[in-house]
Amino acid sequence: MSENVKQQNAQASKGIGAKDLINLGVFVAINFVIGMAVGMLGFIPIFIPLLIVIWPLIGGVAVMLYYSKVRTFGLVTLFGLLSGLLMFIGGMGLWIIGTLTLSGLIADLILKAGGYNAAKNGVLAFAVFSVGIIGNYIPIIVSRDEYMKGLRDSGFTQDYVNALNSFLPSWMLIVLIIGGFVAGLVGGFIGKKVLAKNFKRAGLA
Repeated sequence: MSENVKQQNAQASKGIGAKDLINLGVFVAINFVIGMAVGMLGFIPIFIPLLIVIWPLIGGVAVMLYYSKVRTFGLVTLFGLLSGLLMFIGGMGLWIIGTLTLSGLIADLILKAGGYNAAKNGVLAFAVFSVGIIGNYIPIIVSRDEYMKGLRDSGFTQDYVNALNSFLPSWMLIVLIIGGFVAGLVGGFIGKKVLAKNFKRAGLA
C-alpha cells in the first residue's frame, strides 16, 4: 500500500473534522450561488427545462474541486442535504431537499467505492448528483394546477404560465433526468480536465 493511500485511509478513519466542515460550508455556498445565478434564467420560460443541463455544466469545476478534497463518507450526502435546504429557501420547493440528499448519498457511495482516489468515480458521482436537480421540476409535474396558480399569484403573466406548460409536459420528467445525468458527465469531465493538477496532488488517478 502506497504512503499516499495510507494517509488517505488514516484521514478517513478520523471521521469528519473541522477542516472538512469548513470546506463543506464553502463549497455548498459556491454551489448555491451558481444555482441561483442559473435560476435567474428561469424568468424566460424556455430556460426552465434547460436549467438542469446548464447548472451542471457551469458548476462542474467547483463540485469536482470539492470532491478532490473529500476523504470521508457522509460529506457528499451532507453537501446534498445542505444544498437542498438552501435551494428550498431560495424558492425551489420542498422536493429538492429530498432529491439532492438522495443523489448526494448515491454520489457518496460512488466516491467511497473508488476509495476516494479515482477521478473517474468523481465524474460519475457528479453526474448522479446532478440528477438531484430534478426536485425543482417535480412540483410542476405532480401538482401542475396548483403550481401554475402559484405563479400567477406571484405576478407571472398567463403567457408565461402557458409557455411553461407547453415546455414541460409530464413526459419531460424522464428527458430532464437523462439530460441532467449527461450534463453532469460532461460537467464532471470538464472539471476533471480543468483541475488535473489538483487531482494529481490529491493522489487521484
